Amino acid sequence: MLKKIALSLFVCRAASLFAQENTALIHKVDDHYNHLSSLRAHYTEHYTGMGMDRTESGTLLLKKPGRMRWSYDQPVGKVFVLDGKYAWFYTPGDTQAQRVPAKELDDLRSPLRFLLGHTQLQKELDHLTVTPNGSDFKITGVPKGMEQRVKALTLGVTSAGTIEQMQIEERDGSVTAFSFTGIEENVPVKNEDFTFHPPAGVAIVNGLPPI
Repeated sequence: MLKKIALSLFVCRAASLFAQENTALIHKVDDHYNHLSSLRAHYTEHYTGMGMDRTESGTLLLKKPGRMRWSYDQPVGKVFVLDGKYAWFYTPGDTQAQRVPAKELDDLRSPLRFLLGHTQLQKELDHLTVTPNGSDFKITGVPKGMEQRVKALTLGVTSAGTIEQMQIEERDGSVTAFSFTGIEENVPVKNEDFTFHPPAGVAIVNGLPPI
């Protein structure tokens, strides 16, 4: 009986310590990004689903508050811009560029928006869990407001609190994975870097972002 009690106490204590470590890591991520004003990184995006398997890449630029730019080099000319008020989408060869109010944005890149304000992962993600991944960690949850579309968002995080990977699993089975390299923090950027200029002859339409 004493052994069972001791084992139970050990398990409870271990669970408590694990929960404390997880909370500490989450707070470390929050603190890391709350001290940033801007960020630049190279990204690779891999999408599988709906009969497609594609890989694209480019440069991501973030600036607080609420600005984001994904400039693709594969395919050249594709762009997704969040200027703080609107999100803009354009794919080379299209005759139209789409504009969506930022408050209505339901795009797979939008979970990174929580890095553009006051980061609080525990408030941004439901069903939050932390699991070891070698020397790094995986933080998994469901972005608030995207429950109908997203089954799970997983962030690959270093022990220093830096996000190097992001994977979104949708409820239809499709998966979009991002990896970030060459990360530069607090780089000099201007609000003008997040202004979308449509190519000549391209019309602006209000609508939903493409897949």
